Amino acid sequence: MVLQRAPQRAVVWGYSDTSNSPITLTMNGRVYTTNAADKTWSVTLDAQSEEGPFDIHVNQPLTNGTVVTITLHDILFGDVWICSGQSNMQFSVYEMLNATIEIDNAGKYPKVRFMTTQHNQSETLEEELLGITLNWTIASPDSVGSNFTSAVCWLYGRMIHQALGGRPMGLVHTSWGATEIEFWAPKQALQACNVTNDLGIIVNNSVLYNAMIHPLTRMVIKGAIWYQGEDNIRVHTALYPCMFSKMIETWRSVWHERTKSLTDPNFPFGFVQLSTKTKDPDTIGGFPWVRWHQTFDVGHVPNDVVQNVFMASAMDLRDDDAP
Repeated sequence: MVLQRAPQRAVVWGYSDTSNSPITLTMNGRVYTTNAADKTWSVTLDAQSEEGPFDIHVNQPLTNGTVVTITLHDILFGDVWICSGQSNMQFSVYEMLNATIEIDNAGKYPKVRFMTTQHNQSETLEEELLGITLNWTIASPDSVGSNFTSAVCWLYGRMIHQALGGRPMGLVHTSWGATEIEFWAPKQALQACNVTNDLGIIVNNSVLYNAMIHPLTRMVIKGAIWYQGEDNIRVHTALYPCMFSKMIETWRSVWHERTKSLTDPNFPFGFVQLSTKTKDPDTIGGFPWVRWHQTFDVGHVPNDVVQNVFMASAMDLRDDDAP
């Protein structure tokens, strides 16, 4: 896997069967000690400018005198990015144009590593992912060609990896097709935007944020990228600029707080603006509005509504022959 590099400090955490049990973590000759308060432990590593690879060993003595050891092998330090959204983010590498070439070349980038979360919903905030579809893996033709490897996430990470001279990239893909932004926004973001249905209650209840984003917020990250909006052409379209801006701001504040202020409270957040669409006449009118609302009703990004946001325009990428 990849953990966040210097100048940020990565956090490693886990569970213990007992409270107040001493925990020892060793990496690259450095020893860290802590206690498992309430059966949860956490260690903040020193800032790592070396990329590795390193092994991480975590030891816990048991009451019977034995020691339990968990070892994480082949850890690199680079930049960690979250990739989220709906079907355009979920879209796999093997489905893209020139997929064969991209997949055949994947083995050239072993420092690009990625994982994909399982589709799960929860009515309450989860501390841990309820499932993982693709465990942390090294880029190879088999892994990049998997049905669970996002094309946008992979291409973004691979290109940034090359542009930064081979810096390790850790890509966490957590998306779900045909989902509205309400699923991904924390409850406090929806409340701030007065998002209600006809019964006067908040819709969709942040169930994907609870299950597929919040468990990741103990991981120190570099930033996030987002590709979503199609499913809001009929649902709360006018509220999209508020929901989008409040979602970004809340993600940032939660990540900053839960990583002990180690994740930048203004981390970069990028998104893809929706392209045009002609196949379904019922959606033609909605797409321009969502494109406008994706810019927080300003018409361009960056802007002053939400800081440190960047946009990729896909207006020239429409494929009329696509299904």
